[in-house]
Amino acid sequence: MKDYICERLYRDARITNIYEGTTQLQVVAAIRYVNTGVYLNQLRVYEAIEYKPESEGLKQRLIAMTDSYEKLVERVTETKENEYHDFMARRLVESAAHCIMGYLLLQDADNDNSFRKSTEIYIQYGEAEILKYQSFIEKFKPEDLAAYKQTNP
Repeated sequence: MKDYICERLYRDARITNIYEGTTQLQVVAAIRYVNTGVYLNQLRVYEAIEYKPESEGLKQRLIAMTDSYEKLVERVTETKENEYHDFMARRLVESAAHCIMGYLLLQDADNDNSFRKSTEIYIQYGEAEILKYQSFIEKFKPEDLAAYKQTNP
């Protein structure tokens, strides 16, 4: 991803992980855009862009990822427990990020075919990550939330 614009964005966003608590603060700030639909709206804007015919398969995979992300948001927000929302926030934010990064890479690949293989690889990775979050969220029982808070002495 070194030659992509999004590489710099990803690198700059990830550097704050090294500071205690900063990552969670970023999730708290970003979850607002998940809950208000801002990220989903932006993803639908990316979806509406006209891509080259050879990018159609990748675009369809990104549309499927976005649809999965939308269902995850609906599933989490249908539960009216704030603690549950907070617990799932990082998974929703990261799911949105994988979709967004996939579209940004697709746009780069459409401008320069040398980026196509990297785009394919990243989209495959993003699909797997969203499937992981989907499985976790679908199987998670809110009543088990307390077990995640327990710490060993």
